[in-house]
Amino acid sequence: MASETATSSRIESTTAQSWQAGVAAGAIAAVVMGALMVVQMRPVLEVAIPSMYALTGGVAGFTIHVAHGAVLGVVFAALAGYVGLDSTAKSFGVGIAYGVVLWAILAVLVMPVWLSVVGSPANPPLPNVNVTSLVGHVVYGGVIGLTYPTLEDAL
Repeated sequence: MASETATSSRIESTTAQSWQAGVAAGAIAAVVMGALMVVQMRPVLEVAIPSMYALTGGVAGFTIHVAHGAVLGVVFAALAGYVGLDSTAKSFGVGIAYGVVLWAILAVLVMPVWLSVVGSPANPPLPNVNVTSLVGHVVYGGVIGLTYPTLEDAL
């Protein structure tokens, strides 16, 4: 009985570390990507992202972007646990692939539909294939892939 309790406690602790590392790594990656967006895609941060939630302005857009990144970091943590990432190099590679998948699904397909539904003034075409956005999502994936294992070990 004691060994079952210890095992259960260890699994719960590992799970908590994983999702916490995912939140932190996702937020860090979103801040880095957001910095690129400030320079290269400012209207997305100032108009498109906030208008998804009937808000306006760059502060709202950046905040929402970081919140999205943190939530997607939890998804990355679940993926990392499922795949069994055992090295930073492997995590980096999976992170890059994750960024491309996020771009293809969320930026290319979901965001234009969402913005159309809410009547945003920044409604891009469907599909919204934008190379600058792809680069930003690859950077997000690379940063989350590099930071996640370090944060998971630190927690």
